[in-house]
Amino acid sequence: MVLQMKLYKLLNFLLLAFFCLFCQAQTYPNKPIKLIVGFAPGGAADYVARNISVPLGQALGQTIIIENKPGAGSSIAAESVAKSSPDGYTILIASPSSISVNPALNAKLAYRPSDLLPISKVTSSPVVIAVNPNTGIFSVKDLIAKAKQDPGGLNYGTSGNGSAPHLAAALFSQIADIKMTHIPFRGGSLSIQSVVAGDTQLTFGTPPSVLPMIQSGRLRGLGISQKERSQLAPNLPGMKEAGLPEYEIEFWYGLFAPAGTPPVILQKLFEATQIALRQPNVKVALAREGTDVSLSASPADFSKFLVEDEKFWVKLVKSADVKVD
Repeated sequence: MVLQMKLYKLLNFLLLAFFCLFCQAQTYPNKPIKLIVGFAPGGAADYVARNISVPLGQALGQTIIIENKPGAGSSIAAESVAKSSPDGYTILIASPSSISVNPALNAKLAYRPSDLLPISKVTSSPVVIAVNPNTGIFSVKDLIAKAKQDPGGLNYGTSGNGSAPHLAAALFSQIADIKMTHIPFRGGSLSIQSVVAGDTQLTFGTPPSVLPMIQSGRLRGLGISQKERSQLAPNLPGMKEAGLPEYEIEFWYGLFAPAGTPPVILQKLFEATQIALRQPNVKVALAREGTDVSLSASPADFSKFLVEDEKFWVKLVKSADVKVD
């Protein structure tokens, strides 16, 4: 009899919890939503987040609040969202570093990829290779020659260990058979500032962080990490033209919610993302800074993409012997 009463109470509790989640999903959203960025303000992730926040908020009928949580290659932000309430009011904008690379290489992380539910991929971009104008480096060939003359003597700044720019540089070094020294920062804007100041000599940076500095003459662009020239950065050569056709890499940003988020809420976030990113002014704003809109067909489609994408990044980390803190 006692056991039956306990089971009865448990069943009532579960039914009540389900009912509450159902009601919450039906009225979602009814308050502002936090969009967590794993890098400092001024970098590519921050730029994309701020460009999509207003149209995304309009599509959802609520304000989107940007919150920057830099550090540990964006793992701090990912952990924060993974541990948040799965109610759709805290979401993450993330790149391969926090979703694929760091969890695969660091067993001590307090979250796993399964703790985050994919909503949609939102953008994709090449990496831009840029140097301080005082280096005397004018091309990719110059860069490789100088690195061969002084192995480890060139310092390159990136947005952190395990970040897409870090891995892009590691792949470049591997293919070009050179050695350079990695200097990690807590965000893309900080790493670019270090190159402008001459504290580091070059960067494999995200377009929103690098292109304005190239256009102002504070940095010299050497090329983009695609085989051919791109309309996103028409004045920079692709790698085939630059003399290293084997080198090609792109990175993406996507939106994620905590595991356990009700499917109804996940679908609402996905549909709002589609509406926001398809607006012409959003596409133009992102393209102006070298970023393409790249949407998933569904949350399930994004999930399938991530399975294959993880294989690429983990293989690169291992083959290039990249160490992620």
